[in-house]
Amino acid sequence: MAGRVLNVNVGVLGHIDSGKTALARALSTAGSTAAFDRAPQSRARGITLDLGFSCLRTALPPRLGPGPGELQFTLVDCPGHASLIRTIIGGAQIIDLMMLVIDVTKGMQTQSAECLVIGQIACQKMVVVLNKIDLLPEGKRQSAIEKMTKKMQKTLENTKFCGCPIVAVAAKPGGPEAPESENPLGVSELIEVLKSQAYLPSRDPSGQFLMAVDHCFSIKGQGTVMTGTILSGSVSLGDNVEIPALKVTKKVKSMQMFHTPVTYAMQGDRVGVCVTQFDPKLLERGLICTPDSLHTIHAAIISLKKIQYFRGVLQTKAKFHITVGHETVMGRVMFFSPAPADFNEEIQENVFDFEKDYLYQEEYLSKDSVSSEGNKENEQAGEVQLPKQQWALLEFEKPITCPKLCLVIGSKLDTDIHANTCRLAFHGVLLQGMEDKNYTETFLPKLKVYKLKHKEGQVERVMDDYSVIGRSLFKKETNIQIFVGLKVKLSTGESGIIDGGFGQSGKFKIRIPDGLKPDTKMLLTVASKKKAKGGKADTTKEDESSKNDSAQPVTVSLSFKRYVFDTQKKMIQS
Repeated sequence: MAGRVLNVNVGVLGHIDSGKTALARALSTAGSTAAFDRAPQSRARGITLDLGFSCLRTALPPRLGPGPGELQFTLVDCPGHASLIRTIIGGAQIIDLMMLVIDVTKGMQTQSAECLVIGQIACQKMVVVLNKIDLLPEGKRQSAIEKMTKKMQKTLENTKFCGCPIVAVAAKPGGPEAPESENPLGVSELIEVLKSQAYLPSRDPSGQFLMAVDHCFSIKGQGTVMTGTILSGSVSLGDNVEIPALKVTKKVKSMQMFHTPVTYAMQGDRVGVCVTQFDPKLLERGLICTPDSLHTIHAAIISLKKIQYFRGVLQTKAKFHITVGHETVMGRVMFFSPAPADFNEEIQENVFDFEKDYLYQEEYLSKDSVSSEGNKENEQAGEVQLPKQQWALLEFEKPITCPKLCLVIGSKLDTDIHANTCRLAFHGVLLQGMEDKNYTETFLPKLKVYKLKHKEGQVERVMDDYSVIGRSLFKKETNIQIFVGLKVKLSTGESGIIDGGFGQSGKFKIRIPDGLKPDTKMLLTVASKKKAKGGKADTTKEDESSKNDSAQPVTVSLSFKRYVFDTQKKMIQS
């Protein structure tokens, strides 16, 4: 084969039964081992259960480099069935260009919307394919296509795919039962559009080899073949590759790309790698890599963004399905943001700074969440300020193997499949993984996430010009000793320091270094005199005086911060 081959990975995504597999078949010239619903369950159920791969080869357009050469589109047929969304997410991470397949008679459906969301996260370019135009009556076909095209343009208006090409086709006129002699409609036009959208994806053969394996099977007399897409680096015949999930290293015996033997493959290529003495049942899908280059982690810090179509609040301590590469596990989240003073600071991308302080959040901060601690002070100013970046600590229910800086998607896949709602909640980048099983003791204390604590009590009476007795700040059983030395503020403006407990009922002594103001002293002396008067004879006056008293008590406020992962639970005041 003369000339070079430029490979572009095209994801074929859409709602179930929109005709994705038929479209991939109509476009393909060479099927791979995984193509066209070869799995027996897929054939029996008539739906795609796994990622199917096939390829379309055409002459290399001059704008993509000097010929002769071939442009190869690797078509990744993603399942449209709602319960298989984790497979789609795994597929989207290896895609350069996306085809969103829409049944022209139905328009956008729940999963087409979810596929669009995944595309926005993982993909740069898109082509919309309006399929099944053969089902439209011939006389009204053109106007129906135009109407649906306008509708799709409107849907895509506020996405990064605004203005993308929309092509009408019938991949399999007459449906699945129709004879093969029926020619597809509009497919040659679609190929021209794909060629016009093809670009030179940034490919880098350097760095560690990493490949996402999506099928594994044995060939008698040859060995076990692992097929997948190379995510980074390159691989050559004779290289050692590791299967990190199984801690097994094997030598590459032979390689193929769409039934053509090759000796070398690099980032972006779809390849079959053959090794010997390995049971294919052990690895249905997963990662293979340069030995010792990947790590298995129990928890991670990610930077993240909420997906705008997700209709819920992202709560700290909630559980989500976390998808990283081809793995989906349950994980618990804890959200945190910069300290309020740093909300507008530019954050360096893809780096996490362990030297900085971060503010714990009960939920991810967005326009519709105002209950957060960091927003309280901004709320009073009449505006809700949002930080430029937010992070989450993810704690996985079982360990996962993945590279650093990989894409992470959080979703609620247990939401009712038939509910017309987006189940994808957030997406982000994995900044730091925690490999130690005891990460809560060895790693988390380095993470400086704090909570703001605020307590309020009252001044009960004056002792002298420089000290007062306070109450209602602590419970009776609280060990007041640990609060000694902390600063407090009186509502009348004085600053004080907690000096120690007073009696057994949770009362405490406050030292006022600069002394009480005369007004404060008077206010407190009057209040305690009124209290001291008591007596049953004058109950109405007593009631009135207690009303006045309670109308203006002198309050004591104590504010401090406490680091969430500090084992000594120290209280810190600025």
